[in-house]
Amino acid sequence: MTTRNNGDRNNNGDRNNDERRERLAAGIRRQFGTEATMGFLRALPAFRMENDIPDRFKELLDRLDGIESSVAAGGRRR
Repeated sequence: MTTRNNGDRNNNGDRNNDERRERLAAGIRRQFGTEATMGFLRALPAFRMENDIPDRFKELLDRLDGIESSVAAGGRRR
C-alpha cells in the first residue's frame, strides 16, 4: 500500500489552487474585455467620461489607453 506524504499533497493542492486562480483571473479579464461589457460599463454614470474635464486630464487618459493597448498587445511599458 502506498501512502502520500503530507508535503506532496499540500504542494499538489497549492498548485491546483494556483491553476484554478489563474484560470479564473483569465476568464474575468476576458469577460471584462468584451465589447458588450465595455459598452455596458460606458453606459453607467460612474464610468462615463465628462465632456468638461480639463484637456490635461483628457491627455493623461489617452496616454493610459495607449499604454493599456500596448500591454494587451504584448508590448512593454516605458
